[in-house]
Amino acid sequence: MDVILKEDVLNLGFENDIVSVKNGYARNYLFPKRLAILATESNRKVLSETIKQRSRKLEHLKSDAEAIVSKLNNITVKVKVKSSEEGTVYGSVTNIHIADALKDQFNIEIDRRKINIGNKHIKELGQYKITVPLQKEVCAEFTVDVVAE
Repeated sequence: MDVILKEDVLNLGFENDIVSVKNGYARNYLFPKRLAILATESNRKVLSETIKQRSRKLEHLKSDAEAIVSKLNNITVKVKVKSSEEGTVYGSVTNIHIADALKDQFNIEIDRRKINIGNKHIKELGQYKITVPLQKEVCAEFTVDVVAE
């Protein structure tokens, strides 16, 4: 089933993308949460007109995203956590902790939902690569260093 995304959906696509998904995923998740609409012929025409009108605004947003990427590339964010002597973190480090650390250390605000941690939680001390897709073709990558308090 082809759907038009109304918002960015992680691991699926960005706003105004036309993507193919399984029927159950669309009916049970995307449609009830109003994340997508059915890609009928009339909705495709409305989408194309909307994209034409928003092209200038999207260029401005893309340049802002590239500015954030230039700040984020090659930085290391330190997250201090309580841990055991073996290096196991009490609890876990999530995207919320990383977003707060970015704001505190570098004064960069990023929506926590866009921060992509590979295995969802960090439960050991060490360094981890984090990716943040900001726009369709703009993706930032930085390092998070989880250290003991």
